[in-house]
Amino acid sequence: MSEKFDVVYLGSGHGTFDGAIPLAARGKKVAVIEADLIGGTCPNRGCNAKITLDQPVALKNQVANFQGYGLRGEPTIDWQANFDHERDVIAGLPDMIAGLMTSAGVTLINGRGTFVDDHTIQVADKTYTADKIVIATGQHPHRLDIPGTELAHDSNDFLNLTTLPHHITVIGAGYIGLEFANMALTAGSQVTLLMRGDQALRQFHQPFVERLLAILVEQGLVLKREWVPTAIKSTGDHFEVLSADDKITTDWILDATGRQPNTANLGLERIGVDYTAAGITVDDHLQTSVAGIYASGDVLAKDQPKLTPTAIFESQYLTHLFTGDTNAPIKYPAIPSVVFTSPRLAQVGTLPTSDTHDVKVTVNDLKDDWFRQTTRDVTGHNLLVTDDQHRLIGAAELGEQAENTINTLLPAIQYQLTPAQREQLVTLFPSIGAAVWSAI
Repeated sequence: MSEKFDVVYLGSGHGTFDGAIPLAARGKKVAVIEADLIGGTCPNRGCNAKITLDQPVALKNQVANFQGYGLRGEPTIDWQANFDHERDVIAGLPDMIAGLMTSAGVTLINGRGTFVDDHTIQVADKTYTADKIVIATGQHPHRLDIPGTELAHDSNDFLNLTTLPHHITVIGAGYIGLEFANMALTAGSQVTLLMRGDQALRQFHQPFVERLLAILVEQGLVLKREWVPTAIKSTGDHFEVLSADDKITTDWILDATGRQPNTANLGLERIGVDYTAAGITVDDHLQTSVAGIYASGDVLAKDQPKLTPTAIFESQYLTHLFTGDTNAPIKYPAIPSVVFTSPRLAQVGTLPTSDTHDVKVTVNDLKDDWFRQTTRDVTGHNLLVTDDQHRLIGAAELGEQAENTINTLLPAIQYQLTPAQREQLVTLFPSIGAAVWSAI
């Protein structure tokens, strides 16, 4: 006989637990089914692990900026010690997240869940029924469909490296490709980055992307544009990445060609849940093509950035929907994006394109800001977009504190603050916040 729940979640990442915990705390009977580590990709093999490994990288670049400006001698990165520190930081996260859920009353079920019907999930030899089911299974790394693809590694493998290879070849110029290339390069590896097209980070402000690439090339990155891999071969001691007319010899290959939604082997076809290569299709209440079945997080096919904060927002929205707090369609706020390279690249809101009209675009050189000079953050720029009422509607920055700049400006964009309203904000001084607000 099936155990009955109000809500069952497939997956335990941010698309789940940020909503499941308050839902259970409010009296709903909630179950979470997970076959892997509790917490999903972000805490275990994504954001948390990456940013921990990146901290010495960012610090090393900041020290380099201060050579001749008060500091002498540059540090070296001990990758083994860096890896050990990262393990110390993230090792306890699955148990911590599991504890938060069980303390709230969530039932955790270990195993792989598949749909039996539109209200029933099977895990091994047991079944669980629910009024509502949420699919929050996330994504997995895409793999190149070329001969020798098994010789390449994915982002999970990179995060498990205890020593860095002498020469790393990165295939792909998205978030993962640029961030991991930057880490390896700063830590001492030779890095070659292969771009299939002519643009990296296509969703970001391209003039800033090009400046970032130029900085990385100045630091030693070998960048090859419009380079399409056709095969990978092992030569014994090394590997070769082949194209139609070129060859790269390397020690280690990172396939950073994207991520794919986890929609396979869930039984979606059996119950009629619609999905595409981009993910599960949902309506404006995050409900799938089958009534009572919802989806959240990176498994969705959506225009919004597939980021942890987006998944959190969706999970919390479903909690409000399931408890009757709202029946309104989901309305996404301004969602920022950041690439954790050195310097960082971050943006939010409306940015200038050929279709942008009736806006004012201001580009500021960071070296002209006295506060940025105090931290030697003088290699980049920021961009501010205001409407005809002088309200900030978009911003982007290339700089060592770009993520803090964009976070600082979020309220102005989300709440469409007028100049008079912005004048009522008194910031700490001197600080990055004060520097940012004064630039609007």
